[in-house]
Parts: sequence; C-alpha cells; structure tokens
Amino acid sequence: MGIRLPSKIHNAKQILKLQSLLSRNQSSVPKGHCAVYVGEIQKKRFVVPISYLNHPAFQDLLHLAEEEFGFDHPMGGLTIPCEEDAFIDLTSRLNAM
Repeated sequence: MGIRLPSKIHNAKQILKLQSLLSRNQSSVPKGHCAVYVGEIQKKRFVVPISYLNHPAFQDLLHLAEEEFGFDHPMGGLTIPCEEDAFIDLTSRLNAM
C-alpha cells in the first residue's frame, strides 16, 4: 500500500498558482469598473466605470453587442462592436457629465 502524497501536493501547488494568476488578472480592473473590448476588427481593451452601463447611449452599444454576439463574446469579456473613435467620444461625453 503506497500513499501518493507528493503528487497530490504537487497538483495542489499547481492549482494555487493558477488561482493566483487568475486573481492577478482580475485585479487589473479597479473596483466599480468593468473591462470592455471595443473595435470592429482590431479589439482594444478599455476599463470603464460601471455607472456608464446605466446611461441610455451606452445601453445602445450594449444592445448592439447583444445582437452581434449574444452571450458568446470571443474575447472572453464584454465585446462592443463599434469604432474605437466613437467609443472614446461617448465615454468622453459621459465622463464630462
């Protein structure tokens, strides 16, 4: 009867390393914000305040994303199919409010 304790410890260490890496990636988005990917061909990542999600103009973009991607976003996060310049213009106006 042998006990495979070393291999279980090794597997546990790998799981902890993976969880650590995942939590580091999530911490790059400040509390109260969310990451979105914007662009029609080349996607660029933006971090926006969650308060933007309630604004009617931003909700129009979310409806476009829903129509194009549904709940399957290819970037793994919220993907908004609009030109980067239009998104920057909208967020600038929302930031000025």
